[in-house]
Amino acid sequence: MTKRQKRMAAVLLLLAGLSVAAVLGFTAFSKNMMYFQTPSDIAGGKLPEGARIRLGGLVEKGSVQRGEGLVVNFSVADCDANLPVRYEGILPDLFREGQGVVAMGHMDGKTFVADEVLAKHDENYMPPELAEKLTTPDGKHSCAQFKSMGGST
Repeated sequence: MTKRQKRMAAVLLLLAGLSVAAVLGFTAFSKNMMYFQTPSDIAGGKLPEGARIRLGGLVEKGSVQRGEGLVVNFSVADCDANLPVRYEGILPDLFREGQGVVAMGHMDGKTFVADEVLAKHDENYMPPELAEKLTTPDGKHSCAQFKSMGGST
């Protein structure tokens, strides 16, 4: 092998190695992505099968039910749909009915099983996708069941 052929072989080997590393990196990245969904998205069948997702919405009034130990069942809603959620653990201090939440977990039948629940940290926080879904062009809540919340907590 000449010097030039050795250099070409080394360059091709380096390119092949970088390609394999890029494919492995993108594969790992896509498996760890978590998609944000609203109850309407899930009801509409837009949920990737078996995926770990973030569910965003408002905790429906009158839906919080505490079970044995740290088990809590509640319903998360947007204007068009609601979804039952089951969570076992300590809820954030800001968690309450009418509050915006983001729950991370997966679907188990028709119930969302959350392994983490985050409550909004101030009156201005809401995931952008959910805020867009719940507000009209004038900035007010677009559905009657949440109009009484009006942004103040």
